[in-house]
Amino acid sequence: MLLRIDPLSEQQVTVLATAAQLTPTGTNEPLKIAGFEVSSDDNILLIFTNTAKVWRYNTRGDYWVLNRGTGRLKQVGKDKPAQSLMYAKLSPDGRKVAYVSDRNIYAEDIDSGNIIALTTDGNRRLINGTFDWVYEEEFGCRDGFRWSSDSKSIAYWQVDARDTRDYLMLNTTDSIYSFVVPVEYPKVGQSPSSVRIGVVDATGGTTRWMNIPGDPEQHYLPRMEWASGNQSLIVQQLNRWQNESKLYICSISDASAKTIYTETDKAWIDIKSRWNDGDPGGWEWLDNGASFLWVSEKDGWRHIYRISRDGKKETLLTKGNYDVETISATDEKNNYVYFIASPESAIQRYLYRTKMDGKGRMELVSPAALKGTHAYEISPGAQIALHKFNNRNTPPVSEWIRLPEHTPFQKTQSIEARIKTVDRRNLEFFTITTEDNVTMDGWIITPENFDSSKKYPILLYVYGEPANTTVEDEFSTGSNRLFDGDLSKSSYFYVSFNNRGTPTLKGSAWRKAIYRDIGGINIRDQAMAMKKLLAQRPYLDTARVASWGWSGGGSTTLNLLFQYPDIFKTGIAVAALTNLLTYDNIYEERYMGPPQKTKADYIKGSPVTYAKNLRGNLLYIHGTGDDNVHYQNAEILLNELIKYNKQFQFMSYPNRTHGIREGEGTTKHLRTLFTNYLLKYCPPGAR
Repeated sequence: MLLRIDPLSEQQVTVLATAAQLTPTGTNEPLKIAGFEVSSDDNILLIFTNTAKVWRYNTRGDYWVLNRGTGRLKQVGKDKPAQSLMYAKLSPDGRKVAYVSDRNIYAEDIDSGNIIALTTDGNRRLINGTFDWVYEEEFGCRDGFRWSSDSKSIAYWQVDARDTRDYLMLNTTDSIYSFVVPVEYPKVGQSPSSVRIGVVDATGGTTRWMNIPGDPEQHYLPRMEWASGNQSLIVQQLNRWQNESKLYICSISDASAKTIYTETDKAWIDIKSRWNDGDPGGWEWLDNGASFLWVSEKDGWRHIYRISRDGKKETLLTKGNYDVETISATDEKNNYVYFIASPESAIQRYLYRTKMDGKGRMELVSPAALKGTHAYEISPGAQIALHKFNNRNTPPVSEWIRLPEHTPFQKTQSIEARIKTVDRRNLEFFTITTEDNVTMDGWIITPENFDSSKKYPILLYVYGEPANTTVEDEFSTGSNRLFDGDLSKSSYFYVSFNNRGTPTLKGSAWRKAIYRDIGGINIRDQAMAMKKLLAQRPYLDTARVASWGWSGGGSTTLNLLFQYPDIFKTGIAVAALTNLLTYDNIYEERYMGPPQKTKADYIKGSPVTYAKNLRGNLLYIHGTGDDNVHYQNAEILLNELIKYNKQFQFMSYPNRTHGIREGEGTTKHLRTLFTNYLLKYCPPGAR
């Protein structure tokens, strides 16, 4: 059953579809709903079901349409293979549904069932309406087509990966004979796949390709949306170095592209997915398309600007020395933009608002007394919101509120009325200043029954790269899903730091200090923080210092073990990038530059460069089916360690991907392996 509940009362419930209505003819079970869309007139429901994973997410499956007026339930794209439809969307007028299947775009009339192929040239190398591996992984680009608001046209991306080489993964367990699994994967130094944007009539016909300047194999097109009026598109283009961004208005009638806004940076420019929870979709239009909101770090902080449609007028809205994390909503009626920021603490998050004319001040909307991490799902127009809160001592809790007052619909259901804190007196948040005069945020968990006259082992949890932080004021802080037990009860200290280069809210200079220095500045920051901590706290046993991390954190762990063997005695690295030259071009070139110009920086930052320095205990873990950080990284490292007769422990997981979750018993085995190694080589307990 699918219900609509009015959050204002929780009593007004609309049944959008009963279980019987969602049960296909000839079956006894209703469809399992993975996602849905409702037409603007509430008459048509589009149901996503029977899903399958494409790399990271379940974006492929089957779609059904329910006409609520007639009760008719029918499958969309019924002539296509099962689980082959992607990103199906109702046309704004509710008469058609468009979708991707096998890299081609189709439009289907809901009443008649007539299907029109809008593209026919799609294949594994020529991709219409969705993206290749690297655009999805690094730009968050997945859904690659957009309906016009008049339902007459569809704008879409086409990715030409014919010149992109395949990385061949080897599957040796799913059949008696091994077979290769090809992934179109542009490695560091390889040209980007050529991408172009076109518009096609929803009734079919020839695609009109936009004439966007620049070599398509030396540029990226990560964002595109319709501009108002259905006569033009707005497109963002990045150069290959990702340090120049241009916005184009593309005319549908003649396919011309006019530059309206250009921005440059000495390091790199983040696109919307970096400040919008991984989603680059949508455009923050105002005044019926006369202006839009834009996020930039050009003054040293991540701020919101209001830009006129022609790009000639620019107004700074969020003034001050603080970062905006994300735009949450706009209230055009009252001229406000809502956003998440935290000027006083880089590890917390609060909702603020300010006027959209540039003349307002920053106003705190979140309750000042609730210190921690706030998140919001805000309605269009910013009148109501689902408010979520947690912090180091408070499990996640939520409430429905009215804005801008931030008052709960029902006082008995407010967060303040239902909040339950947990005594975590052994968790401490702190800052530490290293001998390089770098001050970092950190947390540390103290062992139970701690005795300051004794010595204890310490385990560092690390990531350390531009993709993520490890120190935030959240209830999950201090957890370790790989240790089978409780680190505190096992008498370990457990610690983490946010080094320079992590995407914390400390300004652009902090985040971009790592430019062309991954494997350098971040490693030194972590090592110097640990060195200072050991000096400050004599109860920490310098002979029992360990580090662990996954992916970029695995790389950091290896570099700590190899570059600072006097500090770090044990390391557990999972799915690490051991040679920076083996990763994809979008991520690594963004932070390190194309290796044609910066190869020495890649070598300098790669853990394999320092493998000969291993003196401590190393457990290295990798899945052979890792399409993200390829298994070749394991063998590259192994060869170097073997070359220098360095003894280590190694575990490969057959056909497991980057998350090492697939297969019966995998998670338990991995946890047991991690736990036993830590207990043996960094023994627990006070001494």
